Amino acid sequence: MATKTELGPIARERKYAQDKQADEGLIPRKVPIVCSTRLGIALILHFCNFIMTAQNVIMSITIVAMVNSTSPQSQLNGSPEGLPVDSFGDLNKAPKSLPAKGSILGGQFAIWVKWGLPHEQNRLCSIALSGMLLGCFTAILISGFIIDTLGWPFVFYVFGGVGCVCCLTWFVVIYDDPVSHPWISTSEKEYIISSLKQQVRSSKQPLPIKAMLRSLPIWSICLCSFSHQWLISTLVIYIPTYISSVYHVNIRDNGLLSALPFMVAYIIGVVGGYLADFLLTKNFRLITVRKLATILGNLPSSVLIVSLPYLSSSYITATAFLTLSGGLSTLCQSGIYVNALDIAPRHSSFLIGASRSFSGMAPIIVPTVGGFLLNQDPEFGWRNVFFLLFAINLAGVIFYFIFGEADVQDWAKERKLTRL
Repeated sequence: MATKTELGPIARERKYAQDKQADEGLIPRKVPIVCSTRLGIALILHFCNFIMTAQNVIMSITIVAMVNSTSPQSQLNGSPEGLPVDSFGDLNKAPKSLPAKGSILGGQFAIWVKWGLPHEQNRLCSIALSGMLLGCFTAILISGFIIDTLGWPFVFYVFGGVGCVCCLTWFVVIYDDPVSHPWISTSEKEYIISSLKQQVRSSKQPLPIKAMLRSLPIWSICLCSFSHQWLISTLVIYIPTYISSVYHVNIRDNGLLSALPFMVAYIIGVVGGYLADFLLTKNFRLITVRKLATILGNLPSSVLIVSLPYLSSSYITATAFLTLSGGLSTLCQSGIYVNALDIAPRHSSFLIGASRSFSGMAPIIVPTVGGFLLNQDPEFGWRNVFFLLFAINLAGVIFYFIFGEADVQDWAKERKLTRL
């Protein structure tokens, strides 16, 4: 039976102070996250991320059918041959719409400045961001079936229609803050507002651009985010093509096998957010949790991918490696992708948008560089692509491990004007 003495002294003292304040009417009692409006907002963001990513990913699977449909020797409903090496020149054009993700992903973090409580940020952000993994899984899986039955143009019709629905839902449900939300309960509104009032606020100040450009913690976030997006982009863009060209799997099975890593990633991503919050309650340092999540989300995944060329004869092992690599990669959601909220709370929206825009260059560069390597060396092309991925990923992790921080930076500290 749990007793008060089982709590640590710090946790016990904090709980006692919070209960006393609640009893005195200074702050409302905690409103659980289950069935709350803030959880509903996280779910809306989840589905918006889902369709945004799905619309980008569908090109990576439909490119196989589009290229084959131009050949008189191939039929849509047949088993397509592996893509010829010169087809990667066409593949390079596929993800040119991806830079738009940078502004969208950065903008959604501004919501958590007024909605996300510090002890819930990992969970809420993980729920929202995991929609990208579900989008990858669904798009890659369903695209193969749609192509087989209706033809590749209908893939764009289906996901475009879902995108319109998500857009309308966003306009109706999402509000800037709890005060302006018409359907939030009074208790939850008071709980969020009172909790955030305890944070130090300041008057509007200009962005310290020069200080930001000189900040190594910011550069560590940007560079590690770029290296992680290089990993994700390689998985998203080249898994269908790799399976098709190396194992000669037909497009229906291609979609199923390519989607497996993202289904595992979806589950691990949500669990990772809860695990990060759990470690923080056990008095782990914040920077320790951030770096641990970042390292586990990068290095094991890149090591598994770089091993693939040596497993060309083992189809089952290669599939297992791809699945595990995609799953572990989402642990970064509780690492570098929310770190800006720690080092500069006042400017977190701008910094996250800037870092995601910077990392958004990876989906543009990956197919260009990958296509060049595969064209230059058909025999060892895949090995070169994966070794380059490992080198970039390792460099980003090392830089973040050395320079990453979780304390509010001097240039981001506010002129203390406490709201009472």
